[in-house]
Amino acid sequence: MSDARLSVLKTYKLYVGGKFPRSESGRVYEVTDLKGKWLANAPLSSRKDARDAVVAARKAFGGWAGATAYNRGQVLYRVAEMLEGRREQFVREVADAEGLSKSKAAAVVDAAVDRWVWYAGWTDKIAQVVGGANPVAGPFFNLSTPEPTGVVAVVAPRESSFLGLVSVVAPVIAAGNTAVVIASEKAPLPALSLGEVLATSDLPGGVVNVLSGRAAELALPLAAHQDVNGIDLAGADADLAKELEVAAADNLKRVLRPQAVDSDADFTAAPGTRRLTFFLETKTVWHPTGSLGASGSAY
Repeated sequence: MSDARLSVLKTYKLYVGGKFPRSESGRVYEVTDLKGKWLANAPLSSRKDARDAVVAARKAFGGWAGATAYNRGQVLYRVAEMLEGRREQFVREVADAEGLSKSKAAAVVDAAVDRWVWYAGWTDKIAQVVGGANPVAGPFFNLSTPEPTGVVAVVAPRESSFLGLVSVVAPVIAAGNTAVVIASEKAPLPALSLGEVLATSDLPGGVVNVLSGRAAELALPLAAHQDVNGIDLAGADADLAKELEVAAADNLKRVLRPQAVDSDADFTAAPGTRRLTFFLETKTVWHPTGSLGASGSAY
């Protein structure tokens, strides 16, 4: 009997609503390494796929935002555990995607795992940093607490296919938002594999949705979508970013511009809390003290 056998090639799919659909259009495109070697066929997502991802993200938002911050931290830590268990796969995919040696790709993957752990540790602490009791002149308690903005569209970095991806997705969901992620067009495979990790962790379906394809084709309808509350332009070039800002203006989305964060160009830098707090809203509650009663109001 011959020892030769055919390789089992991996089929990459989208990750939407906790499931792995192909693009509804049936389209795919070739993904190659920096030398032009074929790596895989990735789904070429359509606008319909983007709309489906928004529906899934909105459906998941209530449960995820309503979970305790401690529980969200546990889930993010579980994602890091699962990434650690599939380390070799991601090292290979990052090396192919970014043209790195195996040792440099391993360092990137380790940094990405560490970043998940870092954001996992912040989930139950950020409220103490950006919230608190406010001094007022009167018989009231005045308390400010952060709440997630809602559904956030994320244009993932083009060059940093994994560490950059994790650096923009993890803070969005750590804060209690849900995300629709457009993977790097030329290097989508680490992002699509991340969807498999999320599906086998404790993250509820729909909290993160991963699309692959042409950023311009997908990002514009997401920016204009009335049920998207924010957009991160990390992977958009200057021309596309301008178009997305205009499209996002119709329903006053929060728009995180690439130049707004010092570490955008270097995701190996310490992340800080800027991304973690950008897609948070502040709710202030007034509560009377003394003989005024027990009712309160919020704005």
